[in-house]
Amino acid sequence: MKRLIEAIGQRVIDLIEGIGRAAMLLGQTLAWLPRPPYRVRILFQAMEFVGVGSLFIVLLTGLFTGAVFALQGAGAFRLFNAESLVGSTVAISLARELSPVLTGLMVTGRAGSGIATELGTMRVTEQIDALYTMAVNPIQYLVVPRFIAGLIMVPVLSVLFTLVGMGGAYFVGVVLLNIDEGIFLSKIYWFVDPPDLTSGLIKACVFGGILTMVGCYKGFYASGGARGVGLATTQSVVVSSVLILVADYFLTAMMFE
Repeated sequence: MKRLIEAIGQRVIDLIEGIGRAAMLLGQTLAWLPRPPYRVRILFQAMEFVGVGSLFIVLLTGLFTGAVFALQGAGAFRLFNAESLVGSTVAISLARELSPVLTGLMVTGRAGSGIATELGTMRVTEQIDALYTMAVNPIQYLVVPRFIAGLIMVPVLSVLFTLVGMGGAYFVGVVLLNIDEGIFLSKIYWFVDPPDLTSGLIKACVFGGILTMVGCYKGFYASGGARGVGLATTQSVVVSSVLILVADYFLTAMMFE
């Protein structure tokens, strides 16, 4: 019983320490955002890694998400003779929820894990310690560009996800299921409002910050050699995915209450 209590207590202490270190890393990152030197080249490299590198998987996911959602929606609406609502339903669902959430999860699996692996390798090979010896702040040099890249590129990918998803929905609804094209498009025009789009962009921006910060945190504090780097990579994907889903609930509750 004593060992069990000690183990539970140690887990609680480790959790509190981890939250504190993550909060300190986020605070230091925000403090370094407006301060020079501005390493534009590193920022564009991070944007290319987070955004351009994830483009194909995001577009492919968006295409089939819109297509399958239109297929399922048409089957459900056909029971009520309301197939004309397929386009607007898919558009609202993509703009509000599916695009930012699925984009965040896809980018987490590809870029978030890569960030954790890269920084974790630098930590266990003492490259981060070498930055300190050269009077280069590793948070500004390594974390800030990736954080900014997540804030910028994930919303862009979310918009592309929505566009490609609507293309897949249009193909399934109009071409395959013979829904009238004019009705399909007019319902989107009438039911989709600007707040639906802006709420999705806000969510995508938050998710981009979450996945990059978690990846940077897990990699920055990795230890234990190759096994520790692998563990940090796995934890970054799991924690980022869970936090994205939790944050999505609270953001939705605040925006559409």
